[in-house]
Amino acid sequence: MKRRTKVLLGIAVGVVVVGAAVVVGGPVVYANLVNGAADAAPTLAPSGDATLAAADAEGRWTSTAGSFAGYRVHEVLRGQDVTVTGRTEDVDAQATVTGGSLTAATVTVQVASISTPEAARDEYFRGTALQTDRFPTAVFRVTAPVDVRPALAGTDRDVALRGALTLHGVTEAVTVHAKLGVDRSGHVQVAGSIPITFADYGVHAPDLGFVTVDGRGAVEFSLELAM
Repeated sequence: MKRRTKVLLGIAVGVVVVGAAVVVGGPVVYANLVNGAADAAPTLAPSGDATLAAADAEGRWTSTAGSFAGYRVHEVLRGQDVTVTGRTEDVDAQATVTGGSLTAATVTVQVASISTPEAARDEYFRGTALQTDRFPTAVFRVTAPVDVRPALAGTDRDVALRGALTLHGVTEAVTVHAKLGVDRSGHVQVAGSIPITFADYGVHAPDLGFVTVDGRGAVEFSLELAM
């Protein structure tokens, strides 16, 4: 079966499922089900209140198990607000700390592995929206050093990372507002989101008549880093 046929069939199945939910339970019930399945926004783990001396942070950090990335979008279904989140743990991150500053960092996400509870939505996301066969990864690179000593010392967990986000083959300058913490094992966690406008990356938000997707969303991430 050709890929385009699979995509169209997947969307058709999704439409039938949504339509059935609307008919049987109504838009409110369906919206509550989807919203109930949405993941919480990434944040520092409760154990992320330890500290780390700047000298001990010097060197190269690499992502470990527990890291994830994904997206958050808002939909409107027959007047009902719906929040959808997709997640993947197929993330590779590398960061370098020198002189108390984050001097380099790269986060690479395998976009095709991002999933939600609905396979039809995932097929549309991978095949039609982001064309992951052509653009399999999303990459964020830090482009300016940032002093992380206050975050490592626990005096100010907020960090602003200036960088470049490459998505769907398009690169845009972005500023990421994130939280940085240290857990009791000495790992560093960085959690945050990047607001995006889909059209900036050549991505068209779907409009199926009874459900529309906002033209803006967010790339979300939570990184567990170890030396």
